[in-house]
Amino acid sequence: MNAIEVEHLTKRFGTVTAVDDISLSVQNGGIFGFLGPNGAGKTTTIRLITGVLTPDAGSARIRGIDIHRHPIDAKMQMGVIPESSTVYGDLSAEQNLHLTGKMYGMPRPIREERVDELLTKMGLLAQRKYPVRTFSKGMKQRVSIACAIMHRPAVLFLDEPTSGLDVQSRRLVVETIHQMNE
Repeated sequence: MNAIEVEHLTKRFGTVTAVDDISLSVQNGGIFGFLGPNGAGKTTTIRLITGVLTPDAGSARIRGIDIHRHPIDAKMQMGVIPESSTVYGDLSAEQNLHLTGKMYGMPRPIREERVDELLTKMGLLAQRKYPVRTFSKGMKQRVSIACAIMHRPAVLFLDEPTSGLDVQSRRLVVETIHQMNE
């Protein structure tokens, strides 16, 4: 079974075809990237594969689970790091991670252990109680990454996770992703 399987995926917005009959597969443990200019359909493709958008044609499966027929089961297998942070600004880093873990059905003792582990790994332990809205863009992105990997997903989607980040945050993102791959 592959980590990701996409067959004949197509998406149109009016007269514009953003994704045109894409088919691909990514093996478990594999790394796959989309390269192309702005407007080429990279983000739209990720949104189709992760179930944020509904395709006009085709299908996408995460570890054999059709994202549009069984969206919750498929989403339990994945973590998503969008280009812009999607964490709750009024919650602390710790609260964002606990909320994420709870949504994935993680028991509280396991959540607490994982929260400490991720806040340490992301260099946010000292800021754990502060509202995320007070964080820099890089710190917010690190919280977003921690939320995406909180439940130890089998598949991780990244949409320009280092865009606009400072050198230290960029390095931390790359190191974290590299550690996950190992």
